Amino acid sequence: MNTSNRIVITGVGALTPFGVGRDTLWEALIQGTSGAGPITYFDPSEFDTKFACEVKGFAVEDFLDRKSANRMDRYAQYGVVVAEMAMKDSGIDLKEIDTARFGVVFGSGIGGLISYDTQFRNYIEGGPRRVSPFFVPQMIPDMAAGLISIRNNLRGPNYATVSACATSINALVDAFMILRSGYADYMICGGAEAAITPMALAGFNSAKALSTRNDDPATASRPYDIDRDGFVLGEGAGAMVLERLESAVARGATIYGELVGAGMSGDAYHITAPHPEGDGAYRSMKMAIDTAGLTADVIDYVNTHGTSTTLGDIAEVGAIKKVFGEHAANLSLSSTKSMTGHLLGAAGAVESIICLLALRNGVVPPTINVFNQDPAIDLNVTPNVAQRRDITYALNNGFGFGGHNASVIFRRFDGA
Repeated sequence: MNTSNRIVITGVGALTPFGVGRDTLWEALIQGTSGAGPITYFDPSEFDTKFACEVKGFAVEDFLDRKSANRMDRYAQYGVVVAEMAMKDSGIDLKEIDTARFGVVFGSGIGGLISYDTQFRNYIEGGPRRVSPFFVPQMIPDMAAGLISIRNNLRGPNYATVSACATSINALVDAFMILRSGYADYMICGGAEAAITPMALAGFNSAKALSTRNDDPATASRPYDIDRDGFVLGEGAGAMVLERLESAVARGATIYGELVGAGMSGDAYHITAPHPEGDGAYRSMKMAIDTAGLTADVIDYVNTHGTSTTLGDIAEVGAIKKVFGEHAANLSLSSTKSMTGHLLGAAGAVESIICLLALRNGVVPPTINVFNQDPAIDLNVTPNVAQRRDITYALNNGFGFGGHNASVIFRRFDGA
């Protein structure tokens, strides 16, 4: 069998509102745990929303020396940590390979917003001389990719994707295409976000995008529920190592799954709202299925974008019905954002890892907080409790402000 163009995932790393690592993430998901709670990074008392899904249990000094950490924005710290976690998990010995053939595509939807807030305050209070010489490198959204490359001597293709909440699925798609095109032998890809800041919270509140269910943060993210009132801001990072199947088999690597299809599209409609009929989402999913050489009726599980916004949830489900037709009734859907919150540019990477773990474990994580399912969303959204299911193919969606859409399909790996 020719394995030269089959791309597999051999390492993963995750930082989420549940803590450090993939196992912590998975256990929380299958138990239906919410990562939401009161904001602790600053005083949110003046804001309409006073809660978020902050990363828990992460101490940067456990992973990075103080000098290195102080020169990075938090989003970049997250990115570097999950990337090195994924590389360690992959078992690749960087001393044994040509690192000019190891590339990085790692994005952030917003970048170093914490550093921007801090240094702007320094400027206002003390003038230009108070601004750190590291301000620009800390702020720009490509620096996580740059630091991953620099720290690990990865000299292959290296850049960042920035497409709002589709960012890290776009990174995954690009890594997939780079490997298939022969520009590299190994790729690490993903995304990181740390935007729980006063300015981000104020901006999303002004846009009426966030839930304001301050009395009960744990139930605030309610995808598919009739009473959903906006998304819950989250933070974190996810990274995956990709390589050709023949390489992974030759070195006896653990294989999480195979990436078999990818789709991308643009809504060309509105700066924040999705196309009301889900046109871009439909074309993205259909392209992923077509490029994988599949028919829609083989897909078992869709990890939806599912942000808990009124327009977004309806548009995506409408697109799913159009793509899958009668088979939509056989699908298992879930929005894990009901538990993690919305990790913005990191969402797609973390949710891709969730898809891979669902394939391996034969379990569909739930959509929690479905108290009164919207009658317009008449599909199996895996309400409130995880469901066992033999999953062969899983599809993951990521859609972003600006009309960016990206979808990927993973296949369970049962042997070369």
